[in-house]
Amino acid sequence: MSPTTIILIRHGETAWNAERRLQGHIDIALNDEGLRQAAATADALASERIDQVVSSDLQRAALTADAVARTRAISVQRDPLLRERCFGGFEGLLYAEIEQRFPVEFAAWQAREIDAPMPSGARVAETFRQFYQRAVAAIIKWGDAHPGQTLALVAHGGVLECAYRAALGLSLETPRDFPVLNASINRFRVLDGKLSLLSWGEVGHLQPKVLDELN
Repeated sequence: MSPTTIILIRHGETAWNAERRLQGHIDIALNDEGLRQAAATADALASERIDQVVSSDLQRAALTADAVARTRAISVQRDPLLRERCFGGFEGLLYAEIEQRFPVEFAAWQAREIDAPMPSGARVAETFRQFYQRAVAAIIKWGDAHPGQTLALVAHGGVLECAYRAALGLSLETPRDFPVLNASINRFRVLDGKLSLLSWGEVGHLQPKVLDELN
């Protein structure tokens, strides 16, 4: 079987990203900077082969994916399994508010207790282990279904973290000591149901273009 190349992209910035408010499954749109980032990402990938574009069904990912697909006139497929982790009662709160309202659960989250429950809110929260299994299985499913192709998958910071850990065999309990940046381009290969990392954290395309002083 031929390997599948996965271009895994984090959605552009939202207002809640900027103020450190936890989104999870709450459907927040891109802000102006996020729209700029999505367009810049689309431009950066415009000359590359991409056979299919797939995104989470949350609009911050879907809008980013739409920008990538628009440059090549192909439709975007939505997959709710590529959603961010569901944080239950934490969702919609600033990190400082979570710590104040749910000190025990917040401490377990920060200590990376991967099976620790979170309080339910509008939705039932996932443990990190449950989320990791869902996210990695979704990426591998898409890869295995399209051998030899190149897929752009647009998802969320937590999904990117899970893919990175799976590809490098990192323990789920270890701190996240690697960057997971908005609108970053990250490249993986899927072969025989396994992820391997090709490159991580490409963000050079996001730098504002410098205008010629003579123009």
